[in-house]
Amino acid sequence: MTQPQMLAEAPLNPSQLQGTETPRAPEPRWWTGQAPIAAEAFRIDARDYADGSTPLEENAALADRMRETFDRVGLVHVTGTGLDDLGRMRALAKHVIQTDMNYKGGANPRDALQPNVYEIGAPLPAWLHYHHEMAYVGHSTSMLGFLYKHATPGKGATFVSDNVRATEALLATPFGQKLKAHGLCYHRKLTDRDAYIGTDNAGVYNHWQKSMMTEDPAEAEAAARARGLETEWGPDRLLITRYTTSAFEYFPGLDRNLLFSSIADDSVWFDAWPKVMHLPHELRPLKLTFGNGEEITPAEVRQFIDVYDEFGMPIEWSQGDVAIVCNYRFAHGRPAIHLEPGEKRELGVMIGAAFERVEALPDKW
Repeated sequence: MTQPQMLAEAPLNPSQLQGTETPRAPEPRWWTGQAPIAAEAFRIDARDYADGSTPLEENAALADRMRETFDRVGLVHVTGTGLDDLGRMRALAKHVIQTDMNYKGGANPRDALQPNVYEIGAPLPAWLHYHHEMAYVGHSTSMLGFLYKHATPGKGATFVSDNVRATEALLATPFGQKLKAHGLCYHRKLTDRDAYIGTDNAGVYNHWQKSMMTEDPAEAEAAARARGLETEWGPDRLLITRYTTSAFEYFPGLDRNLLFSSIADDSVWFDAWPKVMHLPHELRPLKLTFGNGEEITPAEVRQFIDVYDEFGMPIEWSQGDVAIVCNYRFAHGRPAIHLEPGEKRELGVMIGAAFERVEALPDKW
């Protein structure tokens, strides 16, 4: 195994990842109580297409309806499927997600539930700020699929935010113009699994072995650089990456630049994350700054949270539901979830076709 070049600084080992309690940022409000888009515009009842002979995943009329809805809205939610098998649910989602992306280099520690179907990769008690999937690397995904195998009615809704309206609202503020001018820098620290053998993984978000899908440091570094990241190695084989890019991304479907960033990639992501929330901000695994290195102020953090909340809405789940979300036109997130004994929430995630980021184009505002 190739040994990485280490930085000369004091080791940062698991025993040091204990700090004073860090004040939390305000929890997202998630929505105003009024949805920006009527559910009827994107919801399809699969029972309208059940003919008793053709499986839903082979139903051409349902496939056409799903694709038309997704193309028009950027969001489609299929209910009433009666499915409880992730393989069949994946086949239904592939009416829209025709190309899968191999989830490599991602931040969340996801395990595969089925081929190209992943677990959510986040603890239920943690709230997940609105975000665009894989905005922190040079290769992102165009869409996501959510497959709901087990649901508890009234709990565990996923929220989506209308990113077209969020973009317009943020660009009308000085903070939005500052993001437009300077972009963002994503700072990530990926721990080495071997340094945590025999510990309770306190302070761990994701090990580079899991994120980069390799045991070899040289391969991990190469995989990170292939995704546009600057890399260096810290003590205890801590893989440190940085990615400087526009806060916006050109979306060919609307021929315009859209917001493609959120505060989810900052240390506030961990404000309710077990085993990490106790860390002071400077020791947390993620940090977000402006592209010129300037810190984002608490007031700007609040603006970043509020702009998505203003245009958010819940997707309430039932068992067997399948939803596909455009990663350009919508951000997604969820509040903390607390299940009682006997309650279940099992959600599979599909990662759609990859695209190479072009950032914002100068004439597409």
